[in-house]
Amino acid sequence: MAKGKKVTVYFCQSCGYESSKWMGQCPGCREWNTFVEEALEKKAAGKIKSAPGGKEELKTARISEIDIQSGTRMQTGFGELDRVLGGGIVPGSLVLVGGDPGIGKSTLLLQVCRNLAETLEVLYISGEESLQQIKMRAQRIGQFSDNLQLFCETGMERIEQVVERQKPQVVIIDSIQTIYSEEISAAPGSVSQVRETTGRLLQIAKGMEITIFIVGHVTKEGVVAGPRVLEHMVDTVLYFEGDRHASYRILRGVKNRFGSTNEIGVFEMREEGLAEVKNPSEFMLNGKPQGASGSVVACSMEGTRPILVEIQALVCHSNFGIPRRTAAGTDLNRVNLLMAVLEKRAGMSLSACDAYVNIAGGIRMNEPAIDLGIVMALASSFRDKAIDEKIICFGEVGLSGEVRAVQMAQQRVTEARKLGFKTCILPKVSIPGLTDTKGIKIIGAGTIGEAIRQM
Repeated sequence: MAKGKKVTVYFCQSCGYESSKWMGQCPGCREWNTFVEEALEKKAAGKIKSAPGGKEELKTARISEIDIQSGTRMQTGFGELDRVLGGGIVPGSLVLVGGDPGIGKSTLLLQVCRNLAETLEVLYISGEESLQQIKMRAQRIGQFSDNLQLFCETGMERIEQVVERQKPQVVIIDSIQTIYSEEISAAPGSVSQVRETTGRLLQIAKGMEITIFIVGHVTKEGVVAGPRVLEHMVDTVLYFEGDRHASYRILRGVKNRFGSTNEIGVFEMREEGLAEVKNPSEFMLNGKPQGASGSVVACSMEGTRPILVEIQALVCHSNFGIPRRTAAGTDLNRVNLLMAVLEKRAGMSLSACDAYVNIAGGIRMNEPAIDLGIVMALASSFRDKAIDEKIICFGEVGLSGEVRAVQMAQQRVTEARKLGFKTCILPKVSIPGLTDTKGIKIIGAGTIGEAIRQM
């Protein structure tokens, strides 16, 4: 074999674009200052290697001849995780799990391993912890089956050998930034190493029908470290969100080839590990103040699940020439827009007031259906009048002050009734689509003025 030749190339950390020289702006993704220098060793061309577990014979398949087995998804033992994955794990899929340090990624996957190991062969590969450290963490979670095997290694070639020999049904890689290939001279975690190792893991998953979960660290901007092509290569991308100093965690799917990307799973961090929160609405409304102005409950949809959240607003006179506006949990520009609508259409003088809007519980909501809740909270705080705690509202607000229809109104009303709310203020145009309103008073609002008067 001809001896390799070392060359210097530049990679874009965002999209993986390769260039022979450094450039300020990437031609691929148009991002600035994302190029990093890496030394690669070009090897002589050789025989094309087949995928692990695959056959040397190259053949095509007619789409009519392909058999899709029904009910092949594997249940993880966590209903919240199965919901985000679209009903369970698809065999042969590659799943990327990202999140901040200490958020609970490794804990969640170790608990998934515990559930899957009761019936399946599972291999947990760690490049960050020793066997003893993983055992200490596992003792806090509970008892594990012998079907779970541990392996501490960072070399991609040795990982391939172990996987081909053991032939597990599920593999966990923790984390992808620590895995390196000896064929690439770059350091572990670099653009070329992450791209190469992920590509080989993808071949293993598809060639041997093994489900592989890979853990990815995130940057300070909240995206998975490494090239953006990493997210394009995998089948599913899950982000674990939340404040690591708080008890709640939110698992959100941002890409899923086998299901919806609008679903979220809610977990609570406890001493024995992560526990499912089967009723997030009740969890988010814990500690809601009584008789306080500027507080109202609104309903938002995350996929097919209605979630009730408390929207808080504080409006006070500003002592500065430019009023201060702050939003936590929602879009600040949307809050400024709704305040302009209140001033123009409802006659509230908010231009000289500071305004602070917060969605309690730390969850982030951007659905337009919470517009009416933000408007009601701002109006309640401005007039210093409390809203009845048994009232819930939802609806999109337009620039003319109209309350526009939202989807899945019946599911929102049903969730509000289940949690004991007596009155629901919603868009007037959505009332004809309701089929079951027993036990809850329905009030339709065509404009924000009508809604404020009903409050």
